[in-house]
Amino acid sequence: MRTLVFDGRTGAAGDMICASLIAAGADPAVLEPVSDRLPVRYEVGETTKNGIRSTTVDVLLDDLGDTADGPDDGDDREQANSTPSHEHDHDHDHGHSHEHGHDHNHGHSHEHDHDHNHEHAEGSGASRSYVEVVDIVASMDLPVPVETVALDAFERLGRAEASIHGVDLEEIHFHEVGADDAIADVVGAALLLDDLDVDRVVTTPVAAGGGEVEMSHGTYPVPAPAVVEIAGRAPFTLSGGPIDRELLTPTGAAILAAVAEDVDTIPTIDIDASGYGAGDATFPKHPNVLRTLVGDGGDGVDAREEPHSGHDGHEEGGPLVHDDIAILETNLDDAAPEVLGGLQETLVDAGARDVTIVPTTMKKSRPGHLVKVICKPADADTVAERLARETGTLGIRQAGASHRWIAERSFETATLTISGTDHEVSVKVAATADGDVYDVSAEYDEAAAVAEDTGLPVREVLRRAEAAVHALLD
Repeated sequence: MRTLVFDGRTGAAGDMICASLIAAGADPAVLEPVSDRLPVRYEVGETTKNGIRSTTVDVLLDDLGDTADGPDDGDDREQANSTPSHEHDHDHDHGHSHEHGHDHNHGHSHEHDHDHNHEHAEGSGASRSYVEVVDIVASMDLPVPVETVALDAFERLGRAEASIHGVDLEEIHFHEVGADDAIADVVGAALLLDDLDVDRVVTTPVAAGGGEVEMSHGTYPVPAPAVVEIAGRAPFTLSGGPIDRELLTPTGAAILAAVAEDVDTIPTIDIDASGYGAGDATFPKHPNVLRTLVGDGGDGVDAREEPHSGHDGHEEGGPLVHDDIAILETNLDDAAPEVLGGLQETLVDAGARDVTIVPTTMKKSRPGHLVKVICKPADADTVAERLARETGTLGIRQAGASHRWIAERSFETATLTISGTDHEVSVKVAATADGDVYDVSAEYDEAAAVAEDTGLPVREVLRRAEAAVHALLD
């Protein structure tokens, strides 16, 4: 298995992720779709951080006329905001901020050359809503896996801010993270990762830093609220330190959450490529770099828990082999016995290692079933989609984690004419994120009311309502 490892012990930001992927062998030429769509270009350079030669990536404006809307305070708190009143301006510098103004005095300097005929795209471009950012990404004509990763990262950013401010996702208005450079970082990371063509991406626990940050709402401890929200829904582990600076930006957290699984330590891999992506600040004792390793292996044995071999004092049959798995669960109250019986075969075909179906009692005291599926983390998306399509479930949760796969849900109204009288029944429609409808399910209580009025069996009302919506959607 081809595995890529992010070593997050000094945090991450969007530009550091892009730089580390290029340093590990990704071709910067794949970034062209971003430059074609936005008035920016990428400048790849080198610097040295605490004796380590590292790659840098700067996003520069190609059209100086487009810089008027961007702040020029050298700060990249990549916060999304629900309204302009939720500005998250900061009065300090960050370990991973884009401190690119060459007249600043932050105790360090860039060790790579810049074209001074161009300005940095830091915060440039008009602030955008979440929907506008999605439209821009969709307009780039990206490969499906790349677009999926980019949209996932922005959705995580948007949902984090929606949770913080208590508003709906569609109401979120991005400022820094909706600017040209942030879009370039997110989409650029997705393109570069796709170019490396790995089978699995993992990250060690990601350092958030420490200390405090100043925002317009007051002083907050590091990690800042958006990073906490993203990490709470992410498959990686967050750690404090190792210094009192903000080391993990919301954009960096969102990218890692969209692509990487969590591992305690670097797994056992045969490394054939590695690289370091540099942040802007320089710290006395800690290289401000994100290390990326690429190689074969890493398919389930954690480096710290690798089984022992030979006669080293452990009894035969000693430490068990550590096997990374994902556990998917869903509750069903309307699945046919034939469908349940077929899940063993259909889910195993999709990558499941084990399928368990447990009788249970659901809401309104209805009998139902709990379906539990064990699979490899890399197969979880595929298995979850197959489970949804086979059963019609509207939600699948990952046990022991804080996120789940859910359907895009909408309602259609089916009008049934029975004995000359019209009756309406709401029908729930479940679809994938790209609009592919895989299930329709009439609301039982409304169908039962129609059945009582008409004398028809409830099953027949349900069948007619669902058939009407199927015909409407076709």
